[in-house]
Amino acid sequence: MPTKIREIKAAKRQRQQEKKKTQQSSNKKISQAMKKAPGDVTAQVSLQPALKFNGGGHVNHSIFWTNLSANGGGEPNGELLEALKRDFGSFQAFKEKLTAFSVGVQGSGWGWLGYSKDSNRLQITACANQDPLQGTTGLIPLLGIDVWEHAYYLQYKNVRPDYLKAIWNVINWDNVSERYQACKKK
Repeated sequence: MPTKIREIKAAKRQRQQEKKKTQQSSNKKISQAMKKAPGDVTAQVSLQPALKFNGGGHVNHSIFWTNLSANGGGEPNGELLEALKRDFGSFQAFKEKLTAFSVGVQGSGWGWLGYSKDSNRLQITACANQDPLQGTTGLIPLLGIDVWEHAYYLQYKNVRPDYLKAIWNVINWDNVSERYQACKKK
């Protein structure tokens, strides 16, 4: 089997294992947090940071894993491509802007392409830590790029720009397009 195919299959297995661990961990922590505070509003409010972090981590990673594909890369097509051109000037300008936002995240967080129902436009932003895009900005998440070091350290060490250059080769544009179509219908 050619080396590239083995690498892709190994990376896919690793992503699936990481996804499962992240979901299990987040679900367990959220469940534990909610059991501690049934009916106690003060305790529930005190749990908000844990819920935001662990719940946000679950939401963000659930999107992230579907945004990636070993068969990804290239450019989107159809309405998504047209919207990217409309809102950013070109597909290349969009990539450069999202990459710049993602590189600029201080510490850990996420770079996002989101949809604003208010303006019917695509927007780029970044969120710190595990903050969920929709819950903190109101934007509907289409494409999330994890810029926590755990997402890239083994392969790219602490060179985030190299990771961000490479991630465009595995973006699942079909998934991003499906998300775009779905949020326009709501």
